[in-house]
Amino acid sequence: MKSRSQLGRFLRTRRAQLQPSDVGLPEFDERRRVPGLRRDELAQLAGVSESYYTRLEQGLSRGASTEVLGALARALRLDETEHRHLYDLAGVGRTSSDARTRKPPPPEHITETTRQLIDAFGDNPVIVLGRRSDVLAWNRTGHALFAGHLDPGSPQDPDRRPNTARLVFLDAHTRDLYEDWPKKARDAVGRLRLAVGQYPSDPLLAALIGELAMHSAEFTDLWAQHPVRAWDTAAYRMRHPLVGPVDVTQQAVPVPSGPGQRLVAVTARANSASQAALTLLAQTTVPDARTGPAVDNPTAVSTHP
Repeated sequence: MKSRSQLGRFLRTRRAQLQPSDVGLPEFDERRRVPGLRRDELAQLAGVSESYYTRLEQGLSRGASTEVLGALARALRLDETEHRHLYDLAGVGRTSSDARTRKPPPPEHITETTRQLIDAFGDNPVIVLGRRSDVLAWNRTGHALFAGHLDPGSPQDPDRRPNTARLVFLDAHTRDLYEDWPKKARDAVGRLRLAVGQYPSDPLLAALIGELAMHSAEFTDLWAQHPVRAWDTAAYRMRHPLVGPVDVTQQAVPVPSGPGQRLVAVTARANSASQAALTLLAQTTVPDARTGPAVDNPTAVSTHP
């Protein structure tokens, strides 16, 4: 996952997505040999020489300035997240001693203050994800919503931690969980792309991407498109085996005490059937002092015919 080669691929995919008419260039009737803009057209828009831009795409140029990268971002019509990703891939702001590029990041764990933050959400579904989208922690309802078929204690063991990207592409339960699975899949790939830009020397991240590419043609196709997705807010319809369809908003916020970590909280519209379904999910997974944890029984608790 060398940053310069990733930078070149990102530039090529974004260039291919723009037509001359998108950026105010005249179109003639000649047959174009490449999809989207030609290199010389993009170089012209960004105000750089074609030879210099070509070296950037080929991974042969070092140290692109912020001015050049900004001009390319504007020419390519990048949004704010894609713009930041372009800077990450180019190594802007990194020094030779930056730990992210010189050695693998240390193992991830949550702090006691993060555990207190999770507890403060009560029965609202919450999970904490690491830099590679590993599940570092979840509350009882978060486990029931996202992965009730897995061991609830698995996030505590680094060797058994669920990974949300792996679940999206390789786990049948998770695939069925999202009504618009292609949207969820694209979001998962877009967030991995961000991680690659931020942690280019992480061997476990590289191994995860290699595993997904080996076992999922859908992942490989999406990865080649270089989507980039911010950790912010996303709406999904989930088809939960216990409580049926649930329209939720998943909001991700940085964890102050955990670099690269995100707390994802799930909510539903007030007084809606989806909010009632989340409440029911919380109630049906409350441990019983006499019998232990509640048993998942879709037919017994489903609120939908």
